[in-house]
This record gives sequence, structure tokens and C-alpha cells, in this order.
Amino acid sequence: MSTELPPAGRASEKLQILATEHWSLLATRALTYQESLGRVNMFLTILSGAVIALALIAQADRFGPTFISIAIFMLGVVFFVGVATVRRLLMLNFDDYKWVVGMNRLRHAYLELHPELEPNFITSPYDDLPGALQTLALGPASAPTLGTVFHGFVTLPGMLSVIVASVGGAIAGLAAIGFGAPAYGALLAGALAFAAALALMALSARRSFRGYSPSVGVRFPSPKP
Repeated sequence: MSTELPPAGRASEKLQILATEHWSLLATRALTYQESLGRVNMFLTILSGAVIALALIAQADRFGPTFISIAIFMLGVVFFVGVATVRRLLMLNFDDYKWVVGMNRLRHAYLELHPELEPNFITSPYDDLPGALQTLALGPASAPTLGTVFHGFVTLPGMLSVIVASVGGAIAGLAAIGFGAPAYGALLAGALAFAAALALMALSARRSFRGYSPSVGVRFPSPKP
């Protein structure tokens, strides 16, 4: 006696497997978001504690040499934690990109089984970079709009990069004061350090973004316009 399922049964079994994998990817994306928020909260907690501690030291030392030495050390630790946090957030964004690609592939399988459902989907069934950006509600990679060009500054890594660069600028300004630089020299050193740190983290984020597409093999590319 044959145990092979009829075509309708095989289609139902395929849909059940695909739906199970889809829910698994959704749960994994939720865990990714939770870790991202946890990393940000950890960094902000460390930054807040360092600022409060420096305020207490400043009251005792009146912004003297002791305060400058301790402030440079403490802010250096905060800067390191911030850089590590930004890097981890970029890695988590890359993981989230892979989960989106996986869901796009599952959506492609749904449409292969039931192509009549295509008008009901607002997300993409293609697993290349334009398809992933469409699912993420961003503009196409080939023609970036104002929203996609400046999108990085409203993401968690972008906002944190500005804060971390500010900490780097504060360290440079304090170091300049410690070496006897005048006020304008300290401001100049802080501004240069801020710009350099922000540029380096932006470059790292850009390289990370450019590495998305080739690192995940494309099986269902978007149709050419």
C-alpha cells in the first residue's frame, strides 16, 4: 500500500514547514532586537555612572590635575565600551539582514505554491539587497533617497556613534588641557577627535553595509527594471 501523500497533502505539508520556519525566524529577529536594546542600555548605564562619578570628583578636586587624570581614564573605558557596542550593533544588524533574507526566500516559496496571493504582499519575495531593503521599507540600493542616505544617523549604531565620538572628543580636550593648551586649543582638539572618531565609525558601518549582499548567496534576484 502506497504511503505517498496526494498533491494537496504535499502542498499542505510544505506550507506547514515553511510557516514553522517563518515563525522561527520571527522569534530570532525578536531576540536580535532584545540584544541590541540591552547593549545600548548597558552602554548608557556605564556612561551615566561615569559622568556622575566625574561630577563628584570635580567637586572635590575643582577640575584640577587629579580630575583630568581620572576623567581621561574613565572616559577611555567608556569610549572602548562604546566602540565595542557600536561594532556589536553592526553585527546584530547583519544578523537581522540574514533573517530578512530568509523570510524573503520563504515568501518566494509561498508565491510559488500560490502565485495568486502576490497582490496581497507588500514585502519582497526576492533575497538580494534590493529585495531585503524593500522588506525593511527602505529605498532601493541602486538609487538611494534622502531617507536611505541619512538613515544610518537614526539607527541605534548611528546615534550611538555620535555619543561615542563625543566621548572621544572630550578625552582629546581633557588631554589638551592637561598638556597646558589654552581653551581654544582644547576645543580644537576635541572637535578634531570627534570628527575623526565619527568618520572612522561611519566608514566601518559603510563597509559593513556593503558586505551584506555578497556574504549571503542570492538565489532569487529581483527582476531587472
